[in-house]
Amino acid sequence: MLRPDYERNDELYVKFYSKIEDSNKMKITVGMPAYNEEKNIASIIIKLKKITDSIIVCDDGSSDLTGEIARNLGALVIKHPKNLGYGASIHSLFLKAKELDSDVLITFDADGQHRIEDINSVVKPIKDKVADIVIGSRFLDKKSKEMPNYRKLGIKLITKITNMSVKEKLTDSQSGFRAYSKKTLEKITPSDEGMGVSTEILIKSSNLGLVIAEVPIKINYGGDTSTHDPVSHGTSVILSTLKFTSIHNPLKFYGIPGIIFLILGLGFTAWTIQIYSVEQQIITNISLIGIGCIVLGAILLMTAVILFSLVTVVKEK
Repeated sequence: MLRPDYERNDELYVKFYSKIEDSNKMKITVGMPAYNEEKNIASIIIKLKKITDSIIVCDDGSSDLTGEIARNLGALVIKHPKNLGYGASIHSLFLKAKELDSDVLITFDADGQHRIEDINSVVKPIKDKVADIVIGSRFLDKKSKEMPNYRKLGIKLITKITNMSVKEKLTDSQSGFRAYSKKTLEKITPSDEGMGVSTEILIKSSNLGLVIAEVPIKINYGGDTSTHDPVSHGTSVILSTLKFTSIHNPLKFYGIPGIIFLILGLGFTAWTIQIYSVEQQIITNISLIGIGCIVLGAILLMTAVILFSLVTVVKEK
């Protein structure tokens, strides 16, 4: 995994500000999911146009002038008829970037949290052919502004769950600031319509053997930058993360808890038998716990085997 070796150099940023397609001989596309971002979208696009001419804005059913402003500033706008969700926007951006034959797709939030000057750091590992997906991590740069504690706890919890299903040990699985290589665009088609798409892409990529890396970024949490209720947002992401983890790694997700419950059940059952052999009586609570754990463990193990078999068959097809 990449660490501070790819930390941004301010002197290089000035050079990078001349079109990155010319300097790297790569077609770099910046894709922004946007929902009611008319306050921020203009300034972001103007800055991005100093870096690349290939800018896609997915207007996810905005009721304001987000799409019109982006279009007037020269961005390619994908318009959703209604608000479909963050995942649906990423799906549309992936398809359009693939259609444009982009070498790299950078996903960049339209709410003003991300810095244009960090783009070079996120692109560099792909340019150097050492990664297929690069995540701009908010936890690698110790100088970054502290994010709200509730966000930090939620992100770290989700990242720990995600790390159960990916080869790399990530620090920020939910960062929306990412770079995807052409190889990734060809192999991955996101399907989750909600915020769980971030985890979905990572799990699918890891199963396909794509290399995931992280680089440090700085982020601005000042002002009203989030349009999501933190509780519903966090719950949605955790449920989606659990869903994709269970589907892609059923033996680990269901099998390990199944074995643990089975062992506990056998332990309580043995305890029940021991008590009966000494005192000639059965302790109901202990015996019920033993039976319940054995049944639950057996169900989880059967679920793991069945799902693993189904996933294997689907992959072979």
